[in-house]
Parts: sequence; C-alpha cells; structure tokens
Amino acid sequence: MLRVILNRLLVSIVVLLSTLTLVFFLLHLLPGDPINIKIAGNPVSPEVVEKLRHEFGLDQPLYKQYFQYIGKMFHGDFGKSLVDNENVMVKLMAQFPATLSLTLLSMAISVVFGLLLGVLSAVYRYRILDHLIRLLTVFGISMPTFWVAILLVLFFSVQLQWLPASGVGGFQYLLLPATSMGIVGAGLIARMVRNSILEVVNEPFVRTLRAKGLPERAVMYQHVLRNALIPAVTMIGMLLGELLAGAVVIESVFARQGVGRVILDAILAKDLPVVQGAILITASIYIIVNLIVDLSYAIIDPRIRQQK
Repeated sequence: MLRVILNRLLVSIVVLLSTLTLVFFLLHLLPGDPINIKIAGNPVSPEVVEKLRHEFGLDQPLYKQYFQYIGKMFHGDFGKSLVDNENVMVKLMAQFPATLSLTLLSMAISVVFGLLLGVLSAVYRYRILDHLIRLLTVFGISMPTFWVAILLVLFFSVQLQWLPASGVGGFQYLLLPATSMGIVGAGLIARMVRNSILEVVNEPFVRTLRAKGLPERAVMYQHVLRNALIPAVTMIGMLLGELLAGAVVIESVFARQGVGRVILDAILAKDLPVVQGAILITASIYIIVNLIVDLSYAIIDPRIRQQK
C-alpha cells in the first residue's frame, strides 16, 4: 500500500506542475498588458511604466519568467498582486473560507441527495417513483447552474422571502448558492448509483445470497450497495472540481466574496500572480481529493486491496 501511495503522490506532483505550466503560458497569451491595465486612466510617464515592468519581472523573456515563478513557488513565494501589491497567498486565504464552506455544503447536498435518490430509484426500479426520480435527475443535470440559481432566488427570496438573495453571513446565506451547485451533482450521483446498483443486482453472488434466504433489505444495503459504490466514489471525486469551478459563477450570481470572485476579477485585470496562485490552490485540492478517492477503493472493495 505504501508503494501505491508513493506512486500516486509522484503522479500528483507531475499533474500539478503540468497544470501550473499550462496555466502560466495560457495567461501570457491573453491580450493586453498587465501594466497598462494597472495604470489605466492615470497619466504615467514611460519611465514609470518600465520601472513597474521591471519591478514585477515582466521585462524578462517568458521562459525566464516561468523559471523564476517555479523557483519562487518552491520557496513559498507566490508573488504580489499586480493590482494592489498585496501578497497573493494572504489575499487568497482571506477569501478561501467562504469558498470552502460553499463547496463543502454543495458537496454534502450532492452526496446525500444523490445517494438517497439513486438507491430509491434502483430499489423501486421501473415504478412510478423511479420514473419521477429519473425525471428530476435529468432536470438537475440539464439545467445550467446559474439558471437554477436564478429560479431559486425568484422563488425563495423574491416570492416567499425566506432566504437572502445575496451577501455573506450565516447558514441562511449559504443555503441557496450551495443548493444551486448541489442540484447538478445530486443528479449525476443519483444516475450513477442507480446504474451501478442495477448492474450489481444481476451478479451471481446476489442470486446466491437470495437463494440462502437472506432478507432483501440486507442483500440490497449490506452487499449490493457496497459493491456499487466505487463508480459513485469516483464521481464524487470528480465532482469536487466541478464545484470549485462552479463557485466562480455562483459567487458572482449571489454577490458573494470568495476565491471565485477573486479569480474572475484577476482575469479581467490580467493579474497573473493572483490567477496562478488561485489555480495552484484549486488544483492542489482537486488532486488531493482524487488521491484520497483512489486510495479509498481499497477500503470499499477488499479485492482491490488484495491486488494492490
């Protein structure tokens, strides 16, 4: 198992470096000069512009900028914002708790309702409840997140006035944006769980358990569900990346502070260090979660543990 963990860590480091490299060069392909955007509307002499370019290292060839960035990153220096000269990590960490709470609640909604609906749909397959759940999951998957968010605001904030439509605060401020993001994930997990359960139900060991007289509830929840969880666990790991990416849109719709809003503002201002730092944090979390998911397979299925 230790060998597997080390291999996964090595692959994760390679993926992270590849992601940072791709993001670095793509950002520099965007039109516009960061310094010109920074001083927009202010009369500044060419000497001051060159001084700023030298201060932020933008007067260096692109390959030198890249190696300097990677070298500083390994020393824990992620640079300063081109807009306000604030330390990148300090700026991002100040907004990270808001995005983390939104993502975790969205994940919880997706997992709880996705597993529940998926199991119910499989248990009552081809009945009215199954058809209703499948219709709901198709709706959840098909609707854009921002459109779901607008519908929820119109109903719960404008019509019923139960929940706030924007801002940052307690749990009531989190519920609508987290639900908007969680609906899509719940639909994906529900369909995955239903299909996995229906595949496992036809396995020979399930027929053997029923032939031995084991109650149907025990067959379904103690044996079938556990064997059907691996595809769902994979989906949950992939879903985290979707939720982190969706935070950019949802935080804008609900006027919330968070890393998503910081990324959007930084892209518009071509604030390269901030965008690169945000991508680093997001990619690191995504890689760590997928590493945990990969290792959890051995816990769920003993056959995989024996192979490893």
